[in-house]
Amino acid sequence: MDSQLLRFNRTILSIKPLHSLHFHSLTAPNFIGRSSLSLPTGLACKTIRCAMKSYKLSELSHAEVESLKARPRIDFSSIFGIIQPIVDDVCSRGDAAVKAYTEKFDKVKLQKIVENVSELPYPELDPPIKEAFDVAYDNIYAFHLAQKSAERSVENMKGVKCKRVARSIGSVGLYVPGGTAVLPSTALMLSVPAQIAGCRTVVLATPPGQDGSICKEVLYCAKKAGVTHILKAGGAQAISAMAWGTESCPKVEKIFGPGNQYVTAAKMILQNSEAMISIDMPAGPSEVLVIADKHASPVHIAADLLSQAEHGPDSQVVLVIAGDGVDLKAIEEEISKQCQSLPRGDFASKALSHSFTVFARDMVEAISFSNLYAPEHLIMNVKDAEKWEGFVENAGSVFLGQWTPESVGDYASGTNHVLPTYGYARMYGGVSLDSFLKYMTVQSLTEEGLRSLGPYVATMAQVEGLDAHKRAVTLRLKDIEAKHASSVR
Repeated sequence: MDSQLLRFNRTILSIKPLHSLHFHSLTAPNFIGRSSLSLPTGLACKTIRCAMKSYKLSELSHAEVESLKARPRIDFSSIFGIIQPIVDDVCSRGDAAVKAYTEKFDKVKLQKIVENVSELPYPELDPPIKEAFDVAYDNIYAFHLAQKSAERSVENMKGVKCKRVARSIGSVGLYVPGGTAVLPSTALMLSVPAQIAGCRTVVLATPPGQDGSICKEVLYCAKKAGVTHILKAGGAQAISAMAWGTESCPKVEKIFGPGNQYVTAAKMILQNSEAMISIDMPAGPSEVLVIADKHASPVHIAADLLSQAEHGPDSQVVLVIAGDGVDLKAIEEEISKQCQSLPRGDFASKALSHSFTVFARDMVEAISFSNLYAPEHLIMNVKDAEKWEGFVENAGSVFLGQWTPESVGDYASGTNHVLPTYGYARMYGGVSLDSFLKYMTVQSLTEEGLRSLGPYVATMAQVEGLDAHKRAVTLRLKDIEAKHASSVR
């Protein structure tokens, strides 16, 4: 199977395109086209059309398959022009600028933009809500605590010891979006690993409510996970305040968290500025790729697609049908049925309009396409999903089997939901405990160790023409020889 998969990776992309037919008229995955799902009028999602283009991988050329992995292009050059003045203004005016932008964009007038979390009481939550967040906290804490590695010292040569030690990043900024949905789960995903790492200053930025308050669920999670400050601001102004530091907001050294294109632009600008910060990873719209076979429930497939599509109109949703026997009409009907009752159905329909379905001959072809696409979330709703895990190379987080919806990873399984998007799963991993740590290497040599290793180092330095490097070794070697000579007398 390994060799079959490797051969496929080299040969999949050299096939002719097939003519387009209407997806909803098909009974087998042999054609490409578009599925258009119109809902009855008078329902919660009236006039919503859930449409996904469809393609057959075996009929596409190399260039056509390559084009499927491309995400909608974001014109950052124009966005940078909007964000740079905000970044500069917050740098020069501090709190006053943050207050002004919060009033302008969020329509909230604040007297105070930063709260010390230790001075705030725990908010009252309904018992079922409190229990849900407590369970999520426990699972996230357990999973990230298990990522701690024991310190090891290696003696490469006698008298030459080396080790790698971890230290927490002293000050971190956590961005928790507000926007169209409040995301206290993100507060947990970012603050729990910071807590385990031992970061001394943890600033959580989140847009305030219309009355200037902090979302009580976000506050509960922040207090539980050891956040030290809450910045009541969102957008580029919040990222800028954490990066530069203001009169009331501590300066941070690394900024984490998802956000819209303006938040992403601010992070990109500031990591290349005199603010001297780093960021977690490049970010884009949320996305999911679902691989389904004939054993998958159409109800579950539709639910998983819509759970990601409802994030926003720019969300990326991809369905990969593996093999024959999949009931496409049932999936279509379920998307229509479930979308009717979604409060965010408009978002879902817009996301589906630029998403697509691909038909793969088998699991080998399906996984190879997924590796090419490199999704943020990969759901493998197929029989014996576990046996295919080893073939997955590029994905932010993987969900195996029919009983593992992506939602569990978003909230409470324990894994982190801050993940690479936009194809960056090819070279980035999601947020983890290591994201909040920095590593130092330490070496110590005895006299015997330098006598053994030193001549090799001196030779290499001579090859590179770096005499001072060579002398730092040879002068010590001469001292050792002199010391030994005098002890012999």
